[in-house]
Amino acid sequence: MYSKKNMEERIGIGYDIHRLVEGRKLFIGGEEIPYHKGLLGHSDADVLLHAICDALLGACGQGDIGEHFPDTDPKYRNIASTKLLEDTCEIIKSKGFVIVNIDSVIIAEEPKLLPFRNKIIKKISQILKINEEKISLKAKTNEGLDATGQGQAIACYAVVLIEKRT
Repeated sequence: MYSKKNMEERIGIGYDIHRLVEGRKLFIGGEEIPYHKGLLGHSDADVLLHAICDALLGACGQGDIGEHFPDTDPKYRNIASTKLLEDTCEIIKSKGFVIVNIDSVIIAEEPKLLPFRNKIIKKISQILKINEEKISLKAKTNEGLDATGQGQAIACYAVVLIEKRT
């Protein structure tokens, strides 16, 4: 019978927001999304992967994405956020944790993300080497309110549960 007495579970939350600008490609969840604007940032500015990285790092007590991959370091200039997520996964594994599940919400007026949802989930599952069923992704609008609602930015929240077996 399965027993939880020898396990430690931790929850982490992550958040990210980036401004939409002309002249950049749009990456969400490691997938290039066809759109006339992209997200402004030091890396490829993938809000979903950045929020997941922050949630994972926070859950295992390892700070945040800015501490591990600072935007002041030229080696992270235009880096693919898929690489940041891979490196984050190695950090949590080195601390003895495994991912139980990820739940995320992207806030964007445009583009509509539902057509890309399954592809994004598949990409994240491949990077983290976890089952797709452990990943939840929802896309919401802000009903025209604030910068995200006015189509000036895209934001994301992510919550993770990790587990350490002793």
